[in-house]
Amino acid sequence: MKILAISCSTLALAGCGGDEIVSPGTGGNVTINNPAPAPSPTPTPPPTAGTVTPAAGCPTISDPQGLVDSGTITGPTGEYRVCTLPSQFTASSTLRQIDGLLYRIDGQVDVGADGGPTPDASDGASDTDVTLTIQPGVIIYASGSSYLNVNRGNQISAVGTASSPIIFTSQDNVLGLNDANSSGQWGGVILNGRAPVTDCEASGATPGTINCERLVEGATTPPRYGGATADDSSGRMSYVQIRYSGFILSNGDELQSLTTGGVGSGTVFDHIMSYNSSDDGVEFFGGNVNVNRLVVVGAEDDSIDTDTGVQANLFEVIAVQRSGAGDTILEGDSNNSVSDDTPRQQTNIVNATFLANGVEQDQVLRLRGEADFSIANTVIVDQTGNTPCIRIDLPGTLGAAGTQADENGPPTFDSVVMDCATDFRDGSDGVTAAQAQSAFDAGSNTDAGFINTLMTLGGAPFINGTNESGVAAFDPTALSTFFATRSYIGAVSDQASNWAEGWTCNSATITLGSANSGACESLPI
Repeated sequence: MKILAISCSTLALAGCGGDEIVSPGTGGNVTINNPAPAPSPTPTPPPTAGTVTPAAGCPTISDPQGLVDSGTITGPTGEYRVCTLPSQFTASSTLRQIDGLLYRIDGQVDVGADGGPTPDASDGASDTDVTLTIQPGVIIYASGSSYLNVNRGNQISAVGTASSPIIFTSQDNVLGLNDANSSGQWGGVILNGRAPVTDCEASGATPGTINCERLVEGATTPPRYGGATADDSSGRMSYVQIRYSGFILSNGDELQSLTTGGVGSGTVFDHIMSYNSSDDGVEFFGGNVNVNRLVVVGAEDDSIDTDTGVQANLFEVIAVQRSGAGDTILEGDSNNSVSDDTPRQQTNIVNATFLANGVEQDQVLRLRGEADFSIANTVIVDQTGNTPCIRIDLPGTLGAAGTQADENGPPTFDSVVMDCATDFRDGSDGVTAAQAQSAFDAGSNTDAGFINTLMTLGGAPFINGTNESGVAAFDPTALSTFFATRSYIGAVSDQASNWAEGWTCNSATITLGSANSGACESLPI
C-alpha cells in the first residue's frame, strides 16, 4: 500500500489514511537488501576533478526574498556557487542557467500560495499566479526532507532541452558520494492542481467536486489539491531528471521523485526521468495526467503508482528495476472502502517496455481497487526468473462495463507480450490467475508465452529486437486523442529511433544512450 505525500494533515508528513501521497518508508512493506553494485557500463567517463569554477555570485530574481548566497560546494566535477531558494516564491521568478552555479532547496519550498479548489475567489482564496521558470541546464540540489511544492493556482515551467536537461538531485550527488544503489537523499517534486480527485479528506464530501480535496503534508498549513477543473494547468516539465529522491521522514514516510495531486490535463509532462527513488518513481493522485516519454530507473517501491481516481495517459514509457530493488512496475489504485468513488480511475499505458528485476516482487503489474486499465503495445519481461507478470485484486476490478458508476469494464490488453516465469497469479478476494488470464486473452495480439529479443546499449536491454518487431501494433487513438499511432510495440523500435538518447543519465542498471548527459553518479559539465 502506498501512502502519499498528499493526504491527511499533520506537521511532518505523518500517518495518513488509506493510500495517500506519502508512501511508507521504514514502516512500509519494502525491505531492500541490495547486492554489491555491478561495474557501470556507462561509456561516458567521469569528468576530471576541478573542471568547474564557481560563479561570482547569485543572480537577482523577481521575488523580493531573493536568493541567498550560501558560499560554495566542491565535488569531483569542480567548485560551484550555491544559491539557496526562498522558502516561498511570492512573485514569478526565473532560475537562470549560469556556469558554475547550483540552486539549493532548503526545507519545503513553495511556489505561490494555495489558491483553493476553484479558479476564482468563490472559495475564499485568490490565486497568487506565481510561475517558477527554470532554464535548460539548471541543476537544483537538496538534502534531507527538503522538497519543491507547487501550489494550486500557480505553475512551474521547467523546460529543458534534449542536450541540456534540467536536473533535480541530491547534495551527495554533487559531492560525488553516490554509487549505483544510492537513493532517498532528499524529498522530490510535488505538483498540486484543481482537477477531480476521490478519497475525499472531508467526511461526506462528494468525490470529483470542489468539496473533495486532499492534503499535502509537511507544512504548518498543509497545501491542498483537488477541485472540479479537469483541464487545470500546473505548468510544464520537459526534459527533466529527478535523481536520488524519497527521503524517509521522521514518521517513516517518504516522497516520490515526482508526485502529482489533482493536476489537470493542461499540465504538460514530457521527457521525464526518475532515477533511484527510494519509494515510487512517479505517483499520480487523482486529476487528469498526460505524460509522454517517461523513464523510471531503479525505483525501490513501484516504478509507476496511480491512485484516487486519476485519469492517466502514459505514452512511450521505459521502466527498469535495478537488480535486487523494487516492488511492482505498475501498481494501480488500492482496495479500500471508497473503491467505487467516481471518477473511477482509468489508466491507459501505450508503447511501454517494462523490465522487472526487483527483490520483493509478487508480480510485475498489480491492478486493483475496482479501477479501469488499458495497456497496449507493451513488452513485459521478468528478469528475475521467478516473478508472475499480472495480478488482479478485487472482483470489481474485473467488473463488466456499466455494472458500477463510471465503470468501463475489465482491464484490456492489446498487442501486449510477456516473457515471465509465471504469466498470472491469484489476486485478493477470490480473483484467480485464470480470471486474470481470461482478461488478458480477450485482447488482440496478446502473447503470454513470448520470448524477448530486446537489445541493449549496456545494462538492461530495452530496444526492440526481431521478435518484438514482428508483433502487430494496436491503434491506441480510441483510448485517447493524446496517443499517436506507432507501427511497433514497446517503447523504442530501434537504436536509430532511441528517444531516450541525450537527455537521460546512464548507470549500472541501464545505459540509455551513448551520447547523453553522462553518468547518473556525476553532474554533467
